[in-house]
Amino acid sequence: MQFEQPVPVTWVAGFIGAVLSGNQNLQATGLNEIHKVRPGDISFVDLEKYYDACLRSSASIIIIDKEVECPEGKALLVTEDPFSAYVKLVKHFRPFVPAAKMIADDVLIGEDTVIQPNVFIGHGVRIGDHCIIHPNVTLYDHTVIGNNVIIHAGAVIGADAFYYKKRGDREVAYDKLESCGRVVIEDDVEIGAGSTVDKGVSGDTIIGRGSKLDNLVHIGHGAVIGKNCLFAAQVGIGGKTIIEDNVTLWGQVGVSKDLTIGAGAVVLAQSGVPSSLKGGKVFFGYPAEDARYKRRELAWIKRIPEIWEKIKGLSQDAGERSKEKGER
Repeated sequence: MQFEQPVPVTWVAGFIGAVLSGNQNLQATGLNEIHKVRPGDISFVDLEKYYDACLRSSASIIIIDKEVECPEGKALLVTEDPFSAYVKLVKHFRPFVPAAKMIADDVLIGEDTVIQPNVFIGHGVRIGDHCIIHPNVTLYDHTVIGNNVIIHAGAVIGADAFYYKKRGDREVAYDKLESCGRVVIEDDVEIGAGSTVDKGVSGDTIIGRGSKLDNLVHIGHGAVIGKNCLFAAQVGIGGKTIIEDNVTLWGQVGVSKDLTIGAGAVVLAQSGVPSSLKGGKVFFGYPAEDARYKRRELAWIKRIPEIWEKIKGLSQDAGERSKEKGER
């Protein structure tokens, strides 16, 4: 998320109650997760194993839970609970604003776009030309939709990220990381009935031009879907995943978070993808592997009873021969 105008790092430090070290003249221009940061951004880190990645990132201002050496030109904001400090900033710069009507006053809708009954459109939404938004669709605040987009009934675009921090010492264990990102749907996309696309935690969830989503598809926070992708019903994609152009995912494929599926890949129905896949191949099974080898593997698995019977038969024959030799 980018701020409307730069904010002095000294103000940020006072607002979250942090100790400021490093460059005290910096101006913060936005908030971002570590994988999305740009110069001027504020990010946070509260696990030591991620310190180095965060300190070396493009983030100019880092909220951290321990005094460490500050990289040249950056600023550190040291506080006991960086997660809560970051959430406080999100709530300040992008507060929840209750809706007063079904379509907010500041919504922009393009030419020849059709909005069917019972559609909810939140603050700051932008919709292009020649779109059709079917009944009971929900477009959360700040969603951006291109031209020639079709969104079918009951779809929910821009719900919060599924992102929590577990607190082991509390009765209610999970703290919510507030979302301040957006969903951006490019031109010529079609989204099926009952599908859900979560906004980014701080950046954009993107559905690339010409991609088609069937009914009941879920896209997690911060995912980037390429151009001309085809997802069949009940596909689920985890947060921050990158799906490159021309990828086909057939029904009930499950894709984990933080991975990449290469351009032109095809994943067959009911497969599970726990790690990155190369482009230009057909995959199947769990874990999803090259479909040619996976089918051979399944064929051999089906033959296990037959092979086992042969092994038992050979063992019995050998036993009988040994018995005969012994009797002689």
